[in-house]
Amino acid sequence: MGEAVAEIAWTPKARTILEAASRLFYEHGIAAVGVDLIAEEAGVTKKTLYDRFGSKERLVVEYLRHRDERWREFLDHRLAKAPGTPEARLAAVFDASGSWMRDAGGKGCGMVNAHAEISDPAHPAHRVIVDQKAWMLGLFRRLCRDAGLTAPEETARTLMLLHEGALVAHGIGAFPGAIDHARDAALAVFARAR
Repeated sequence: MGEAVAEIAWTPKARTILEAASRLFYEHGIAAVGVDLIAEEAGVTKKTLYDRFGSKERLVVEYLRHRDERWREFLDHRLAKAPGTPEARLAAVFDASGSWMRDAGGKGCGMVNAHAEISDPAHPAHRVIVDQKAWMLGLFRRLCRDAGLTAPEETARTLMLLHEGALVAHGIGAFPGAIDHARDAALAVFARAR
């Protein structure tokens, strides 16, 4: 049994620390960013950082949780605005990803990037990463079931692979328009699965 983790008091300083850490972790990588730099960027002392978060590890967990919450809210908003057809909702997921990448940084998926550094299942951030990807697969599964596809699980997995591959291809700059290309391929997969 793990010990209970204290709830973070989201004071203005805690939010400032999280904002600085989030920007730095995404731009430079988790291992490359030390608490000294985070404290300096946030305009706080290391003591304040540790008082608010306890450890860099906990700050990484909160960074990923916060990024996931923002992504889910962003995507939910985009899905709510999409026309009601299953195809339009599927396209909205990919279009939202393209917008997110343009607005939130072009270095690819923050979860995939974090997993490249944190692959140990014992690390508390690992669960956040895995849960976020499970949530995305669940979303594709719901879209497939709502559309009445004949093989919803298999199709959902294919859509997930297209989506995740597009995020990676976009993040490394493999070729222009990776997310748009993946959206079009996903719509073709969706149509064939009817």
